[in-house]
Amino acid sequence: MARPITLFTGQWADLPFDEVCRLAAEWGYDGLEIACWGDHFEVDRALAEPDYIDRKREQLEKHNLKVFAISNHLVGQAVCDHPIDERHQDILPPSIWGDGEAEGVRTRAAERMKDTARAAAKLGVKTVVGFTGSSIWHTVAMFPPASQAMIDRGYQDFADRWNPILDVFDEVGVRFAHEVHPSEIAYDYWTTRRALDAIGHRPAFGLNWDPSHFVWQDLDPVNFILEFKDLIYHVDCKDAKVRTGDGRRGRLSSHLPWADLRRGWDFVSTGHGDVPWEDCFRALNAIGYDGPISIEWEDAGMDRLVGAPEALQFVRRLAFDAPGAAFDAAFSSSS
Repeated sequence: MARPITLFTGQWADLPFDEVCRLAAEWGYDGLEIACWGDHFEVDRALAEPDYIDRKREQLEKHNLKVFAISNHLVGQAVCDHPIDERHQDILPPSIWGDGEAEGVRTRAAERMKDTARAAAKLGVKTVVGFTGSSIWHTVAMFPPASQAMIDRGYQDFADRWNPILDVFDEVGVRFAHEVHPSEIAYDYWTTRRALDAIGHRPAFGLNWDPSHFVWQDLDPVNFILEFKDLIYHVDCKDAKVRTGDGRRGRLSSHLPWADLRRGWDFVSTGHGDVPWEDCFRALNAIGYDGPISIEWEDAGMDRLVGAPEALQFVRRLAFDAPGAAFDAAFSSSS
């Protein structure tokens, strides 16, 4: 059976949830990866209002859509981040931001992530996708020099803050799929290894594979799938285009806005960038991944109403199932 192809609603949260459902259904998506912002899925209301979950299910059923994962990237980011500043105020619910005192923000964010697990279980969803934040991302340039002790404290801080959250995930039977992403505790191959070590490789913590964050870092998204085959809990399809090589455009992109062609790379609609999609889908087949393929549409240079249905058709064409038998099985005389 073909894997369901879903639309991640995070980039559509300016629209009412029912409108996003309508669009996704008209385009032919099988379901949604629902963001926990806008009116798409409100964790506090899901736990406080007896009929909230039923009303969400009714909206999905009306459009013949299913939900396979919910995502709470924005709140998860604040669990470990340092510094906490106006960037976080802009993305967090007022109840999480509060008075903006940093440790209070982190504490409230951690409690909301625990509640996200509880709300996911109530919805019947087994996977929450998101970010972890990081207290040491700001040291990535390694100047002023960051000591090994400082880096070690960063991973310990991650473990201290996320282990209690993961305890709740275990209690309710839900898994967390961390999106390996710059600005997080795990942003490439080696930091993913270090993060997994920090929490003792507990099964509640796995990975959301999104190759767009690999290609501009010169990482191989295919080998990442094969290396972490038992921990790929969710898949997001997003693409990136690298435009370095002219001596001016660099990987760090010069604090230029998205879609500015002076940038060294940009997120683009799935199929328009440098992700080796066919090899990636073959690798997902090889590890037996049978979960949803979720299109996270981001392209500041393309209208999303054009890009989202086009991306669906692109993925449907390439995300073919693995065969039931090898082609050379037919050569055997016993066949």
